[in-house]
Amino acid sequence: MQRPALSIVIPCYNEAACLGQLHARVSAAARAAVGEDFEILFINDGSKDDSWPVMQQLSAADPHLVAINLSRNHGHQLALTAGLDLCAGEQILIIDADLQDPPELLSDMRAMMTAQNADVVYAVRRKRAGESLFKKVTAAAFYRLLDRVTDTAIPLDTGDFRLMSRRALDAFLSLPEQARFIRGMVAWVGFRQVPFAYDRHERFAGETNYPLGKMIRLALDAVTGFSTAPLRLASHAGLVLTGLSLLLFVYIAIGFFTGSAVAGWTSTMLVVVLLGAVQMFVLGMIGEYLGRLYVESKRRPLYLVADVAGPVQGRATLGFNAVPVVEVSGEVAAE
Repeated sequence: MQRPALSIVIPCYNEAACLGQLHARVSAAARAAVGEDFEILFINDGSKDDSWPVMQQLSAADPHLVAINLSRNHGHQLALTAGLDLCAGEQILIIDADLQDPPELLSDMRAMMTAQNADVVYAVRRKRAGESLFKKVTAAAFYRLLDRVTDTAIPLDTGDFRLMSRRALDAFLSLPEQARFIRGMVAWVGFRQVPFAYDRHERFAGETNYPLGKMIRLALDAVTGFSTAPLRLASHAGLVLTGLSLLLFVYIAIGFFTGSAVAGWTSTMLVVVLLGAVQMFVLGMIGEYLGRLYVESKRRPLYLVADVAGPVQGRATLGFNAVPVVEVSGEVAAE
């Protein structure tokens, strides 16, 4: 199979209002960078709006565009995994559908990749236009906390917007875990990775598809996927409680020998509540890890493809593609 020079992978959920402008800008950026030797993959992650019909119309008019319809909503990270698994380019650009990350930066990112002989060029946000103060503060705190507790150095203030070489992507695709934090997984595979600073724009249309609940889940995936620090909390909490118990013993002894000891309900309940809270928290963290082991042990495919519009050149190695593929003139394409 002859690979295209560039693949652009874009997961989409309820982005019908953005797709026309997205397709036009991404196509123009790709042509400016590599001419006609590129493919664009839209991955419809179970959208509830008209995203899939719009994708089909765009694909019918553009042979460069492949639209992939997942069988249900899998979540952003698994939808992105599906696109990365099914793309075929020598270089791969990951970008979101909301146009907060300008596709026009593609040529500059490719130039940096060549100049620095890098396998990954990851975009670092200098400014975040159109985002609330709460989101900016919590995002900054999250990345810095993640840097402290994880065993893998994950760049600060980055998202999934990045350019990857084929060998870096192939290394990434060898990682089969279900709970995926892709920016951390890409950092883990190594090779030469360089930062690219940019200013993030406001969303072109629609509303964010990452509310607080999904952000918390992604943060939990990041911490539990790249660190065992939460499990070590039990031993740390044990040491702290041992010290507090010694202080409490000294307090009780002084009260006993001075004759001021009072059989207090408050101190008893304080100890019980404190110990109970720590135990429940530690058990919850252990349960989180055990739950992930249970999910991983089932070895289910990471994604399921229901429909495809356009020629898919990659083969599903991490998921299942219900659309049969055939060889066409030495190249792989969907029927």
